Amino acid sequence: MPDFDDIMKMAQEAQAKLMQANDNLDKVEVQGASGGGLVKIRASAKGRIIAVEIDESLLQPSEKQMVEDLVAAALNDARAKADEAAAASMQDVTGGLQLPPGFKMPF
Repeated sequence: MPDFDDIMKMAQEAQAKLMQANDNLDKVEVQGASGGGLVKIRASAKGRIIAVEIDESLLQPSEKQMVEDLVAAALNDARAKADEAAAASMQDVTGGLQLPPGFKMPF
């Protein structure tokens, strides 16, 4: 059985791995889309919005409400994909450790 010092060392190593994985999430890119690809959002797995692309056909004053709705939908799509990418990345780090629903690491 490991002694207390070994357990602390293991905990510090795990924490360092989690912090590195968290830092790497900003390098993972996902793309959300809506309107059949008329609106696209690129985001990091941390949820940082990198770019918004709107098809020129939507840039008419009469389409304002639809563009706003499509941008919101694309943002939500990108956010969902970012959450999935983050969860997959963290699962690799935690070795499949089952965490409570809604529990995100690192805190």
